[in-house]
Amino acid sequence: MYEGRPVVVDLPNTVDLEVVDTPPEIKGATATNQNKSATLETGVVVQVPPFIKVGEVIRVDTRSGEYLTRAKD
Repeated sequence: MYEGRPVVVDLPNTVDLEVVDTPPEIKGATATNQNKSATLETGVVVQVPPFIKVGEVIRVDTRSGEYLTRAKD
């Protein structure tokens, strides 16, 4: 900290965030391997696989902003 302001911020490589909004899963969409948009609790929008639902917690890469996997409980 310098004069009360951070000078360096070290982020973790991944963060676990809850999905607060995403369209419902479309039957048969897994065969086409198309992603859909999901809004996370921070307001960030990422592309996720079609099986991800509202309320699920997912792991996001902070370096690229990409979906990695579902977070483990």
